[in-house]
Amino acid sequence: MAAFHKTSATFRPGSKTMPGAVYTSPAILAEEQMRIFSRQWLCVGRSERVARPGDFITRSIAGESLIIVRDRQATLHALFNICRHRGTRLCDQAEGHFSETIRCPYHAWTYATDGRLIGAPHMQDTPEFDKKDYPLHQAAVAEWEGFIFVNIGANPVPFETVWSPMIRRLARFDLARLKVGRQARYEVRSNWKLVFQNYSECLHCPTIHPELSCLMPYQSGANDLTEGPFLGGFMEITAGNDSVTASGKRCGRLVADLSESDQRRAYYYTLMPNLMLSLHPDYVNYYLVTPLAADRTLIESEWLFHPDSIGDPASNLDDAVAIWDLTNRQDWRITEESQAGITSGRYQPGPYSARESVPAAWDRCYQEMMEDG
Repeated sequence: MAAFHKTSATFRPGSKTMPGAVYTSPAILAEEQMRIFSRQWLCVGRSERVARPGDFITRSIAGESLIIVRDRQATLHALFNICRHRGTRLCDQAEGHFSETIRCPYHAWTYATDGRLIGAPHMQDTPEFDKKDYPLHQAAVAEWEGFIFVNIGANPVPFETVWSPMIRRLARFDLARLKVGRQARYEVRSNWKLVFQNYSECLHCPTIHPELSCLMPYQSGANDLTEGPFLGGFMEITAGNDSVTASGKRCGRLVADLSESDQRRAYYYTLMPNLMLSLHPDYVNYYLVTPLAADRTLIESEWLFHPDSIGDPASNLDDAVAIWDLTNRQDWRITEESQAGITSGRYQPGPYSARESVPAAWDRCYQEMMEDG
């Protein structure tokens, strides 16, 4: 079982929040789409949604529509959702199953689920036409701990290189085995970066989250990732509580064979650029963060449980959902208030405290990504 190394986040005196335009400018959002979302590895959901050959989901990344599908050999592909004939959108469903092929609804060009063009009506009389020259364009795809990641860049750095700090870090939680038990979807009237920054600190917890603060002291724990695209650490569960649920009781079986210390902790990580991951002894929940506009963000969340917890009458999965649905709505509301304040002409970057070293580090990573290339 992997050991947890307790380190302190490095606070840089003089760190301040970012300028207001970073949160309000459509032009900066367009640049973020080009410099961050078009180049980085983005999580698109859980592997169980495409478990069988032919299963697919569609996702939008930086304006590009992708079909994430398993071919007949169960290999995962991320296919650009455009026909090679005249550019027609191939699939308009959010998820589903292809029996054998993907067929364009316009002129019936037909593709295998691995992207190969296998049918092109009336092209046999076109000189030098060869179906092998017109496969569907593909993005890079990877799987980690039951999550699917996609990178639409032309020559992306391999996932294993970028994600090396995380590859084995959470292996003890056996995340790949967990199953989705509950889902939620939120649309928030704030910039996507405010969502990440809010998640990255608990200084606000006593005032914004009194219910959560009863379950975890906001000054407890430590961070083990303090610089770069992956940030976070643990908080201690208050004595007398067994988990972070509305009742304080466990909602089901332990997610894995956890150590005593892990059974008393909850771990929270921001994984740039679109995943926030929360791990508890008896469940895991995660959030996919998608900017819709400079002042509007889509947040999709799922709660994961031990397979034996789902359907077990002794389990109370909604106990885990209740505390976080309440906490999330409190968070979304305060980020909306932050967005409203930042639009003021009197807004100026304000100083971070030592207890806000992680959001300050998140800002630095964001700025480095925006300056890269």
